[in-house]
Amino acid sequence: MRYNSFYRIHKGLRAMLYETASQLQRTDFENEQEANSILESIAAVVDLFDSHAHHEDTLIFPAVAAHEPSIVDAFEKEHEQDHELCTKLRNLSNVYPSLTSDAEKIQIGSAIRKSFVEFLTFNLVHMAKEEDIINNLLWKYYTDDEILVIEQKIVGGQSPEAIAIAAKWMIRGLSNQEIVRWFRVIQKNAPEHIFNNFFSLAEKELPSHRFREVIDGLTEGQMVL
Repeated sequence: MRYNSFYRIHKGLRAMLYETASQLQRTDFENEQEANSILESIAAVVDLFDSHAHHEDTLIFPAVAAHEPSIVDAFEKEHEQDHELCTKLRNLSNVYPSLTSDAEKIQIGSAIRKSFVEFLTFNLVHMAKEEDIINNLLWKYYTDDEILVIEQKIVGGQSPEAIAIAAKWMIRGLSNQEIVRWFRVIQKNAPEHIFNNFFSLAEKELPSHRFREVIDGLTEGQMVL
């Protein structure tokens, strides 16, 4: 099976979209505490998607463009559309703090929900196309080792805080066995403190029964730390 550089991060991004959409559905925009909470969540979504698109634009797409420039041009145009959707969500979110009447808050809440559904729908389709078209072109023109080098450049260019945010959502979006396989790679190739950071993050993000299954998968009953 070929290496899929989109698999984990796209699962994490989808998990983030789904959880934020669910929170948004429940939000009462007349309640400032609830509204501020969802606006923080939406800001985090927009920031992570912007960052992800930037990594693709600067490292993944150029590799494909060297062989299939017209296809990459179409995906870059989709990223421009995605950026417009991000900007629309930011602008709507920035309106809320200045509102004073409940009627205005309800109205902006409705607009934010509509805009987020548009953003979610677009990105689900866009990511699926990347996983099909871009992935197959990467596999056509590059070895798995060469694809891994591109991914390592993406990771190496991020701050520890950005890596932790992405990792949190990947942990939430992956199955237990997918987490085990991922963590085994980290355990084998990264310094011990890096593995320990991921391990602690999994303990924080996963329900106790799932975390226990991850421990069992990693250690076969032996202590990790």
